[in-house]
Amino acid sequence: MKNIKAANIFLILALTVAFAGCTKDSSTTPAPSRDAFLGDWRVTETYTRLYYEVTVFVDPTSTDGVLIQGFAGTLATDPYAGAVVSGTTITLDSNQVIGDGLKINGSGVFSGKTITWNYTIDDGANLRHALAIYTKK
Repeated sequence: MKNIKAANIFLILALTVAFAGCTKDSSTTPAPSRDAFLGDWRVTETYTRLYYEVTVFVDPTSTDGVLIQGFAGTLATDPYAGAVVSGTTITLDSNQVIGDGLKINGSGVFSGKTITWNYTIDDGANLRHALAIYTKK
């Protein structure tokens, strides 16, 4: 009888240890996929000092790229800004020209339903630093 009780206690302890090792670690959040960056965003930005909207599309030529219509307040008919997504970071293709000859560089960080961008805009005469907050619509 003592052997059965000891075996049961051992079994319960072993199962407890086994299941404790299977608990989900709440301190690590998986990185979002590129899909988290896609869609329509409301933008508050320091360069234009305006509120505007952008749309982020899949870049069909890349497995991790996106295209941003309206980046830095450019028109819908202007060339889209290209960027690459890696984890929670989105990085503009370096030294690309959008809008009316604006050269842009920089990156953003995705968190929840926002992207916080830090980038530069060079219009040929001035290099400006901009901060933009994208909020998912």
